[in-house]
Amino acid sequence: MEYIRRAMEPILRRSGQTFKSVLVTGPRQVGKSTVLEKVFNDIPKITFDDAFQLKAALSDPILFLKDNPPPVMLDEVQYAPELFPEIKKICDKSKEYGKFFLTGSQRYDLMENIVESLSGRVAIHELQGLSMREIKNIEFNGRFVPTDEYFDERKRSVVTYDNIWQRIHRGFNPELQVEEKDWQTYWSSYVQTYIERDVSRMINVKDKASFITFMTAAAARTGQMLNYSSIANEVGKAVSTIKEWMSVLQASGLVFLLQPYSSSALNRAIKTPKLYFRDTGLACYLTRWLTPETLRVSAMNGNMFETFVVSEILKSFSNAGYDPRFSVFYYRGKDKKRIRLNGNTESIESEIDIIIHEDGVLYPIEIKVSANPDALMANAFDVLDLDKTKKRGKGTIICLCDKLTHLKEDLLAVPIEYI
Repeated sequence: MEYIRRAMEPILRRSGQTFKSVLVTGPRQVGKSTVLEKVFNDIPKITFDDAFQLKAALSDPILFLKDNPPPVMLDEVQYAPELFPEIKKICDKSKEYGKFFLTGSQRYDLMENIVESLSGRVAIHELQGLSMREIKNIEFNGRFVPTDEYFDERKRSVVTYDNIWQRIHRGFNPELQVEEKDWQTYWSSYVQTYIERDVSRMINVKDKASFITFMTAAAARTGQMLNYSSIANEVGKAVSTIKEWMSVLQASGLVFLLQPYSSSALNRAIKTPKLYFRDTGLACYLTRWLTPETLRVSAMNGNMFETFVVSEILKSFSNAGYDPRFSVFYYRGKDKKRIRLNGNTESIESEIDIIIHEDGVLYPIEIKVSANPDALMANAFDVLDLDKTKKRGKGTIICLCDKLTHLKEDLLAVPIEYI
């Protein structure tokens, strides 16, 4: 399979020159070890999917690192947490950068060990599946912040995204970019491997069939506010169990919980996060949309399109070296008011799909699976004016239109190719 250049490569290279350790996290099969091997191609690699290497690391971490001295690449390092204190000692004794290059597919499990052992000594980067920019070999790597400056620079490298529903349906893991790879077989094997290797090591799941039912119920709710009780009722498990299982999906990088924008001025905002699968291909497989054609005309096409757009925005942040959790939010609530005919005011529930917070400016974004957007789709944006501590930036409607178009002076219709 031909290697697809990853946008994160320059950032990883820079981290290797300025940090003693570099950690790449992310789900299985997104290319974590591949990109490290590409960037640092002269460094030996040890994988802890190898039972012999794992046993050696666990039984005697000091001897293991003597036999495998830095610089060294340790793949799936979360399986050998005993190594972290010894890695810390080696880093503290040396003034050299680029000693350890680590990968792990269990982000939060890793974080606990890193906070205790490698804080200040490690650069942490999250890798997800391929972005459309990477698939199309677009070198532009700025995070998506819808300013005039962003669009002026981005338009220089815009190319048409052909067969977008086929892309959304197939998914974005590198192996799936080979057309001969069977979609059904790939995702079926992925789910089985994920449950056997990752889930079983994080928690004790005795009923694996119920966990697959849980994953399916979660996938059916991608793009919606997270309702633990609803999922619990469908799966037939306690809410506490569903919360634990959802934390596993988060830890594995399979889902992202988009947090609501918090402001004292928006005191009637809903505090519940929204659930998004990070790969639409996996969500389609779990919810049994077997072809791009049936997905495109399905009742889920809006949620799946929104999931795709949100995922691309999140990738634009992480690929540029930024943590999207500090910048990307949503809003839903009843802070917006309307005057009725009798002169009384009433609260209106309104929603903003995405709010990007950057340098004291709030950029509202609506996502529509439409080729003909209109300004009425952005009626909720002015609720952000209630927050006097922030400025409202230009609003955007990301959709299937074919060119960048002003719907109003402060509102743009944006083709998905501009993300």
